Amino acid sequence: MRFARWPTTGWLAVLLATVLTGCATAPATTPDRLYTGRFSAVATLGDKRESVSGRFSVEVRGDRQRIDLATPLGTTVARIEVGPDGASASGPGMQDARGPDADALAEQLLGWRLPVSGLSDWIEGRPVPSRPARVERDGDRAVLIDQDGWTVRIAETFAASDRPRLVVLERAASPLAPGVVLRLVVDDPAA
Repeated sequence: MRFARWPTTGWLAVLLATVLTGCATAPATTPDRLYTGRFSAVATLGDKRESVSGRFSVEVRGDRQRIDLATPLGTTVARIEVGPDGASASGPGMQDARGPDADALAEQLLGWRLPVSGLSDWIEGRPVPSRPARVERDGDRAVLIDQDGWTVRIAETFAASDRPRLVVLERAASPLAPGVVLRLVVDDPAA
């Protein structure tokens, strides 16, 4: 099974980069949206378990996104860029790869699909527009989103803005793909 053969760095680069969905290189202007923070991911398949953690940044510029993944000490291990022309992944120690979109790129690299193209919406605490979703709310705020095979829980929010601070994404294991739990702790945008 491909899951057992992936070294942690390769798995980290592909899983998180794909989960966070990135973009083609954008001009040096202020991004439309910028998210930074910490992540931890655990993938389990049978009795095999892998975990990784580090830092992330997601830049959204129109229809393009770029994601950088780094070790806890800040060394960049992967960059994912996604735009209308497709997705690419690169990083030290990994072969550059391209795919038609982030989900297909994950399938190409991992052997199983990660339906994560909605992360920039989920990190904002909302479902992706125009795609079916089940949403549980606490007043006006979404607290749980079931969409694209993922359960997204908005576990904590910032007191001042009510924006998501802790987002937990979960996907159950299947016979060919590991179960995944991804925790994103988003830095305070007001800080």
